[in-house]
Amino acid sequence: MNLTVILTLIISAALTCAMTGVLIPILKKQQMGQNIREEGPESHKSKAGTPSMGGIAIILGTICASVIGAFLSKDGAGRDLFVIIAAFAAFGALGFLDDYLKVIKKENEGLKVKPKFAGQLVISLLLAIYMTMLSEHQTNVMIPIYGQGIDFGVLYIPFIVFTMLAMVNAVNLTDGLDGLAAGTTGIVSVTMAIIAAVTVSVSSGIFLGAMAGACAGFLVFNKNPAKVFMGDTGSLALGGGLTVAAIVMKMELLLPIAGIIYVLEALSVCMQVGYFKATGGKRIFRMTPLHHHFELGGMHERKVVAMFWTITLIACLAALGSMWRLF
Repeated sequence: MNLTVILTLIISAALTCAMTGVLIPILKKQQMGQNIREEGPESHKSKAGTPSMGGIAIILGTICASVIGAFLSKDGAGRDLFVIIAAFAAFGALGFLDDYLKVIKKENEGLKVKPKFAGQLVISLLLAIYMTMLSEHQTNVMIPIYGQGIDFGVLYIPFIVFTMLAMVNAVNLTDGLDGLAAGTTGIVSVTMAIIAAVTVSVSSGIFLGAMAGACAGFLVFNKNPAKVFMGDTGSLALGGGLTVAAIVMKMELLLPIAGIIYVLEALSVCMQVGYFKATGGKRIFRMTPLHHHFELGGMHERKVVAMFWTITLIACLAALGSMWRLF
């Protein structure tokens, strides 16, 4: 990472930490408390009422730091940074609407599945069109280990849409334990920022540095026992921002490697639902997403989070290793 990205990370961490501290009493006053699923782990019932929508601070901290980073950068950030921030904010707004409806209805379900999916689809399609028509690299995708790009041609738009939808919702599923999504995404963001610096992807590097810092700043209040949750406001924004930044730097295929926890969390849900329907009610896991399976097996929440962070760190080192040709 270059000096600008490091400074952006530090600025973002400080801003997000300060904003979260200010935001918590406001959320409490507005009674923006978390509603806990009835079918969730029994240990989570005590978390009911913990302020949610803390993702607002993550979004503001990331955007402010990204703008500052753009001014500090000697290379200039350009149009791509605006596109990344716009997509990041759009996913965050969709998550905010979902969280707000949960508070209004006093239920764990906010925005209905169809409009929520439609919103994600529209954002993803707009990004895919932008990358195809206006991006410098257009429909090329970098292949890990191989170290060169391959032109996806007409398959590029559906590939980008699928990648966006899959990763955004996978990150959203990962947000289920104190500090899990913020810590995991912080590690992945730092890894991708390093690769952005090596490939001179200035816009992605600045944004990823800012997002990594925001995750660190938020963790001050989100680590177990959490004083605030990010809600869908934060998890959808983080998933969207991480994926868009990777797409802009043509490193889409690194995400399933560095973000292996996201993949495992999403796969556990798909496998559980499919097996449940196919067998008339039998289960593979005690509960999904995957982190709940370990919780119900007797692992303390902190140990589950530490294990998932460690797996993420190892996966990120593997992701860096797969791009050895660039170093």
